[in-house]
Amino acid sequence: MQDVQRKIREEAKKLLAARSVDLIIGFEEASLPLRASPVFIHNEDDVEALVWNCFCENNLATYLTKVAGRKVAVVAKGCDSRSIVALIVEGQIKREEIIVIGIPCQGMVDRRKIEKEVQGEILEAGEKNDEVSVRGDDFEGVFKKEDYLYPSCRTCEYHSPVISDILIGEKIKENTELDEYAETIEYEKKSINERREYFGREMGKCIRCYACRQACPMCYCEECFVDNSYPKWIEKGLDLSDLAAWHIMRAYHQAGRCVDCGSCERACPMEVNLRFLTRKINKEVKDYFDFETGLDIKAPPPLTTFSPDDRQDFIHSGEESTGESRGD
Repeated sequence: MQDVQRKIREEAKKLLAARSVDLIIGFEEASLPLRASPVFIHNEDDVEALVWNCFCENNLATYLTKVAGRKVAVVAKGCDSRSIVALIVEGQIKREEIIVIGIPCQGMVDRRKIEKEVQGEILEAGEKNDEVSVRGDDFEGVFKKEDYLYPSCRTCEYHSPVISDILIGEKIKENTELDEYAETIEYEKKSINERREYFGREMGKCIRCYACRQACPMCYCEECFVDNSYPKWIEKGLDLSDLAAWHIMRAYHQAGRCVDCGSCERACPMEVNLRFLTRKINKEVKDYFDFETGLDIKAPPPLTTFSPDDRQDFIHSGEESTGESRGD
């Protein structure tokens, strides 16, 4: 990790010194342990602030729509790079304005999971090889990173960037035997009542802070439908029907656009399992259209285009249900 960090700083310094970019978007050490914070570097003398470790969880593609029109270099993991592709495809950023510093990623550590394992406040944390060490006033602990990865990292199929202008580190061999939708399939096996109960229990935790929306790179609308007062789509309260409407509509807006980076779930202060909805929709998009978001810069999302070969078995005509023909 130290070697990767050093190379990130070197490349960032070169880009700024040559005036190839106006801005570097990367990570710096955070004020709290087990975290790294997004940082915006304009001056080559400040590149020493850049870090890379298993705490760099944010999807930095989120910031690219906010700096559109400027020449920017961004540090990107596999999921970040897929979001960048999706944003380019949707015309929100221009490929020629973005320099992607690609970093093959072994996965990010779930800080909440580690925090629940210790008794007391973690004051220091560090990473060495495959382990994370933590220390508090009266305790120390060492955790194997592989056992404490975020759920989105455990099911990730694209650890290496799908696009990059500068690649730092060796590409990671992907696990082609990974059953990425195993949990979704198990959910589908539940009865309607069991699914309704699970949905209500998870969505009932929501406090409508919209942190999930703010963290998502694909939620870039200037005015979200929940903030729209004319027409007014849903109420602002915490009634379960309004919570359900918010999460279902947001999930549908992600159809063919979500890269399953997990940013929404990590941002949620109530630890709502937000990915079970978006992953269900991702699975449907893959099954129906053989499409995965952010892999091909020339492939538009399936819900924005049409092919005569698209599956149409979801369409039920009147004659199919009655057995009669209209005789057209």
